[in-house]
Amino acid sequence: MKDIILYHGSKSGLNGPISPLSRKYCDFGSGFYMGTQKRQSLTLICNIPKARLYTLKVDLGGLNILNIEVGIDWALLIALNRGKMEIIRGTPFYNKYKKMSDNKDMIIGHIANDRMFIVLDRFFSGDITDEALIHSLSALQLGKQYVAITNKACSQINILDEQFMNTNDRRILKSESERNRADGIAIAEEICRRYRRKGKYFDEIINGGVSYDESH
Repeated sequence: MKDIILYHGSKSGLNGPISPLSRKYCDFGSGFYMGTQKRQSLTLICNIPKARLYTLKVDLGGLNILNIEVGIDWALLIALNRGKMEIIRGTPFYNKYKKMSDNKDMIIGHIANDRMFIVLDRFFSGDITDEALIHSLSALQLGKQYVAITNKACSQINILDEQFMNTNDRRILKSESERNRADGIAIAEEICRRYRRKGKYFDEIINGGVSYDESH
């Protein structure tokens, strides 16, 4: 597999070797997060005065990779890693998603960006169904993220460039981030109306142990 160019936004800059040490409750758990879209990475750090953007070259050769396509399994893996499935911890349904990343070096999946975060949150909160979620996923343009979750994967990441943002850049990106979030709210409202009561709610799925693909 060829090398790939990715981007990473850091709040205060990278110091020392790259490590899989993000905060615990991220989309795919603790890891080193990188995106395919430069603009997306920039909007994540636009509020931080000392933030830096890194351009990276990543060697995917020899890595055990989980490539998860956007859909209900993607959403439920995020739910598990964000602590939304603790109520069913230890059940076969919980363990199915817990084991997805076992023995993997890197996870590749779509980013829950500013717009998608709103829709996912509404799904986890029980405001919209899985059908509403699936249709919203197809309506939004989501970039992909590559998450190095082992030191082996991190050792195959090389920094090509480091970029600082000035005050004007941060202001422009902050406005863009706010617009994206507002777009997400509008999309969620429309989908909620269109697919009201169609499909299953998050608590029904995790308590019944039935995924979208198995129930439709």
